[in-house]
Amino acid sequence: MGHAARLGRMFKWLVTILLGLLVLGLAQPWLRRLGLGSLPGDLHFTRKGQVYYLPISSTLILSLLLSLIVQLLR
Repeated sequence: MGHAARLGRMFKWLVTILLGLLVLGLAQPWLRRLGLGSLPGDLHFTRKGQVYYLPISSTLILSLLLSLIVQLLR
């Protein structure tokens, strides 16, 4: 596999991860009702009146659950 192909794959993963974090960040109000977003390791901070979320632990848990579901469906 060439250098350009590896960079392309790495870029696709980076975009996928960033999109996943964006979706989880936007879905935060709904996920909070389920208990996600307030786990240890989930960051939320306020700056200039804006609240920002970085749901690291919730992202890992949802990723593991989705991976398990995909493996069971195969």
